[in-house]
Amino acid sequence: MKRVFAALALATVFAHPAHSQTLPTLATYAGEDREQRLIEGAKKEGLLVFYTTIPTEYADRLIQPFAARYGVKVNVWRARSEIVLQKVLTEARAGNANVDVISVFAPAAEAIRRENLMQEIRSRHHAELARSAVPAHRQWVAQLQHVFVHAYNTDKVRKEDLPRTWHDLLAPKWKGRLAIEGDDHEWLSSVIADIGEAEGVRFFRELVAKNGLSVRSGHPLLTNLVASGEVPLALTVYQYSVEQAKKKGSPIEWFVIEPAVSIPNAIGVARRAPHPHAALLFYDHLIGAEGQRILARIGYVPTHAKIESPVKGVKLKFLDAAILLDEQEKSTRLFEQIVLKGAAR
Repeated sequence: MKRVFAALALATVFAHPAHSQTLPTLATYAGEDREQRLIEGAKKEGLLVFYTTIPTEYADRLIQPFAARYGVKVNVWRARSEIVLQKVLTEARAGNANVDVISVFAPAAEAIRRENLMQEIRSRHHAELARSAVPAHRQWVAQLQHVFVHAYNTDKVRKEDLPRTWHDLLAPKWKGRLAIEGDDHEWLSSVIADIGEAEGVRFFRELVAKNGLSVRSGHPLLTNLVASGEVPLALTVYQYSVEQAKKKGSPIEWFVIEPAVSIPNAIGVARRAPHPHAALLFYDHLIGAEGQRILARIGYVPTHAKIESPVKGVKLKFLDAAILLDEQEKSTRLFEQIVLKGAAR
């Protein structure tokens, strides 16, 4: 009986357009006219605010077809995940409802969710994604996978000389030629776990002491340094950034000592989104087939089950966002002790 009353109540809400339609109602509505309702509301709102880590040139590729189709202007604010996280939390504590859609590394999205700032969504597109991309809470989903690969300058390193195992990096020929991004503690902890805790810690300590490991801040910078030849081999760059550099003619290529570590980039709608119709419509666009194909063309690894991955054939290790967040302090401390302090000696 309760289900009947719930259905009647929902029908009443959508039968009267003038009635206030809250975000929770819209987000969980599963009627056949859901998309049309969102389109009509989004065109009236005419605007949405998007906080993201995706580089502006790639975000524009995702936004343009959406904006052209629905006449909705998308205002983008782009920064690193930790900065986006801080901005969202600061605005929430000040009582400001500025952002509609948030796209960040999944651990940051999980932190936002735990502050009760994300809206649970029931979208038909969830069924099109890989099962692992849709957490039970549905307050964020994995939009794409950031796959860590190793990149080398093809003018400085021959393919036949590439390391096939981690211990191959201890060879004298790699002395002074290796680099890592300065905040990739999740990657380091994952690799150490694969090798075995004690042996993994010993290996990386020996690598830093024997051959050195240059620390650079920012994955785009590290990719550019490999492309320029300043860094012959980098251990942690994103696969898509290498593909983009190759398209521009840079002498750069990637490989992996499997399994390649992968961290999801999550997308969700803010619980107090000021433009709820546009927010939910844009969310569906980004996780639907069109948005996912655009991501794949850019070089990202999409989470849509029927769209081919740019890293097909590579064994991937998918890291759990909740575990990464819970163990962040531990993995950060380990990275500091092994890499940062070791590199400073």
